[in-house]
Amino acid sequence: GFHLSGTVTEPATATEPEMTYKVAISFDRCKITSVTCGCGNKDIFYCAHVVALSLYRIRKPDQVKLRLPISETLFQMNRDQLQKFVQYLITAHHTEVLPTAQKLADEILSSNSEINQVHGAPDPTAGASIDDENCWHLDEEQVREQVKLFLSQGGYYGSGKQLNSMFAKVREMLRMRDSNGARMLTLITEQFMADPRLSLWRQQGTGITEKCRQLWDELGALWVCVVLNPHCKLEEKSCWLRQLRKWGEMDVCPLEDGNYGNELPNITNALTQSSSHSQDSLARPRRTVFTRAIEGCDLHWQDSHLQRIISSDFYVSPSYQREGESLLFNSQGQPLWLEHVPTACARVDALRSHGYPREALRLTVAIINTLRLQQQRQLEIYKHQKKELLQRGATTITNLEGWVGHPLNPIGCLFLTLTEACRLEEENCLEISDAGDSKPPVYQHVPIVTGSQDSGESYLSLALEVALMGMGQQRVMPEGLYAQDKVCRNEEQIIARLQDLELDPVLVQTLRKQCILLLEGGPFSGLGEVIHRESVPMHTFAKYLFSALLPHDADLAYKLALRAMRLPVLETTAPSGDVTHPHHLVSVVPSRYPRWFTLGHLESQQCELASTMLTAAKGDMLRLRTVLEAIQKNIHSSSLIFKLAQDAFKIATPADSNSDTTLLNVALELGLQVMRMTLSTLNWRRREMVRWLVTCATEVGVRALVSILQSWYSLFTPTEATSIVAATVMSHNTILRLSLDYPQREELASCARTLALQCAMKDPQNCALSALTLCEKDHIAFETAYQIVIDAASTGMTYTQLFTIARYMEHRGYPLRAFKLASLAMTHLNLAYNQDTHPAINDVLWACALSHSLGKNELAAIIPLVVKSVHCATVLSDILRRCTMTAPGLAGIPGRRNSGKLMSTDKAPLRQLLDATISAYINTTHSRLTHISPRHYGEFIEFLSKARETFLLAQDGHIQFAQFIDNLKQIYKGKKKLMLLVRERFG
Repeated sequence: GFHLSGTVTEPATATEPEMTYKVAISFDRCKITSVTCGCGNKDIFYCAHVVALSLYRIRKPDQVKLRLPISETLFQMNRDQLQKFVQYLITAHHTEVLPTAQKLADEILSSNSEINQVHGAPDPTAGASIDDENCWHLDEEQVREQVKLFLSQGGYYGSGKQLNSMFAKVREMLRMRDSNGARMLTLITEQFMADPRLSLWRQQGTGITEKCRQLWDELGALWVCVVLNPHCKLEEKSCWLRQLRKWGEMDVCPLEDGNYGNELPNITNALTQSSSHSQDSLARPRRTVFTRAIEGCDLHWQDSHLQRIISSDFYVSPSYQREGESLLFNSQGQPLWLEHVPTACARVDALRSHGYPREALRLTVAIINTLRLQQQRQLEIYKHQKKELLQRGATTITNLEGWVGHPLNPIGCLFLTLTEACRLEEENCLEISDAGDSKPPVYQHVPIVTGSQDSGESYLSLALEVALMGMGQQRVMPEGLYAQDKVCRNEEQIIARLQDLELDPVLVQTLRKQCILLLEGGPFSGLGEVIHRESVPMHTFAKYLFSALLPHDADLAYKLALRAMRLPVLETTAPSGDVTHPHHLVSVVPSRYPRWFTLGHLESQQCELASTMLTAAKGDMLRLRTVLEAIQKNIHSSSLIFKLAQDAFKIATPADSNSDTTLLNVALELGLQVMRMTLSTLNWRRREMVRWLVTCATEVGVRALVSILQSWYSLFTPTEATSIVAATVMSHNTILRLSLDYPQREELASCARTLALQCAMKDPQNCALSALTLCEKDHIAFETAYQIVIDAASTGMTYTQLFTIARYMEHRGYPLRAFKLASLAMTHLNLAYNQDTHPAINDVLWACALSHSLGKNELAAIIPLVVKSVHCATVLSDILRRCTMTAPGLAGIPGRRNSGKLMSTDKAPLRQLLDATISAYINTTHSRLTHISPRHYGEFIEFLSKARETFLLAQDGHIQFAQFIDNLKQIYKGKKKLMLLVRERFG
């Protein structure tokens, strides 16, 4: 019958005992229509037990007893047999069945019950009626639950992967022409539309997250596939259309371009002087992720030309029609299909997805023949306009709708259709390793089946050709972050697929032919001589082409890659009449252009292309020159040029062999350009860049070092030139690295000294000390540097700088010069009474110790400066104490006599210092008492004890101190507790 039941035993495992499950399956017209299993497994897919029972029935049909429907068997029983049958049935399952049996018995015995109004009784084993819907069993509740769960995890725990595998399941169902495909997609879409995050994102005006966006895109693309099913019924289509419109009208429905319309043009709509572009965006109808599918519902497959294309490989035009122009065939008589390209490709995708691979291939070939014809016609048009366009140097001709990054992914779709036809299925292609890194596909040439003469072409060469055509299409950068990001992503996906192709002679020929066409293609090609300033850059594509062509045709490879280096959006300003803001900057000024959100990525791709060429051109001076010029002309970011310089340096200096001088020179030249670019702008990597340049110049050799030392002012700041550049050049390591002879060392040293003196003149504050250090070995240069310091000391230098240089002078054995600089430093200094922890105190103590060691005259010269600059009592008393402990002049300056006697505080110069110290103590005491709190009383008494020690150094010091204390008691008698403490200690 139509009902299969059985028991499935799951054998025992190490952890689980043996289990037995009861399984029941209903089927109808070769489809499983419902399943139940005792395991209670909840999943979209059938459990293992259902699969086991089904397979058993398929593989061993003779082992499964075939019975009549149960109603037939019952019909053969008499009254007693039926009574016996029912009682045994109830006994076998009395716990489950008894309540139902009692209820049914009551209803049958009640004459007006519903059960008695119906003739006969249901039989689950008898199968469905011929008019009933028959479709595969799909647990709808389970689909809803799973999608809801995955969405709630927001792309974490691999939920994105799970949802993608559900989409893949839908595609598989469509390919098997299983009517549940659309049903399952409907259930998934309902859950997507009910995602609570949608309204949240809309309120906040933020875009949908990247992972989620890609899922919505796939959802939209799947609906296009479903509605383009070439064999769906009209009522099905109108049902889908109603659903799609309902979803599309909901305000939370995501938009095709990725955001909730909160991109720049809408901000500018609010401004009065809004330009035409913004007006467009206001008037443009709202396009949701379902809009393409809704539009797809209007497409049909009834066109007779289309039907002939997809139904036969041998459909060609009658030979007598081949003269003159035709919209249906090309000059070889092959059919063309003139439809909006992404739409035509969506048809191909639909055919492929619904299990019509041959038909999909035929339509693909017709589309490509159409594209070829268009390419030829565009070339002819360009030849007529070439002169005028080249004079203008720009073009307004460009495709507003790009095929790469398009929501329907037309190029990817054609490429897949063609390569699938050429795929070599290996024996064990199902055994993908655990890591999921399946081996790249292996392709073979499959000749194109065609009615015209043998073209010798294969589907594989066609796949390569269409990918190159699509990628090389000149197109305007779309609006909005998401659309721009998608362009980059789609381009990378297509290139990854192209890299799976083994380039044999046939494919190389296709590659060369298409590259030449792209170079000559004028404004229709992104690699043509003139392009629109808003054109999507070709760097990523050109990098692939360059690497692919290089072994076969180096000249063409370089010509192409050099042409692609441009990035016109950064090179030219907007045409006159526009707002003069370069539009890739974030600005709310109305402008005719969208903002280029992916500019950073595009510039790094430009840099990658340049790096690839530099690597390939190693050792070839002419090629390197050309690449270098292209870099200098087209790349505008210093950090990217620096990266290129570093790349070139790495490649030029391999660890295991000799350096390549050609490439090293390029690295140096790029490095010098970076130095000039970043000299006057702030760049956080500047120190790293300067250090790197010196390393690079060292590798190039002594002439390069001399050159950067001589032209330092166009490359470095004075500080960089002295403290990093000259210091590194003069270091022991550099001399060893270059193994220089004496004249070379002298030449470098002389350049470094000249640089040092120039820098010291220009910026004495920051360069004087470095200059002195660099000039140590040359007497004249050293004297000049010292004179520069003395000249700058009175105006342009701080006491810290002067003290540092003074200490350096003492260390070098110039104590009198050190004294002179220390004296100059003192004149810039001012220490208040309460600055007793000031960092300059050590310098002051050092300066006084230096003067004291030189002799009485120097001490007498510095003390007036100390008294004038230092008002801090504790510092002054410290200096005083140190000066009275030893005799002055112990440094033993040649030609000076030293009496060896201690100095008296009664006589000059110490008398002046003592008076200043006492007066500083008196002033500080009054200052402290104006706002003293009880917790500082103890500290204050200790301070007075220190003051007394200083007072007692004077002849009448004890009298002076007693008067001072009396004075305090009189003035501050209000502070009773403090004065009590003063009395206790000092009487």
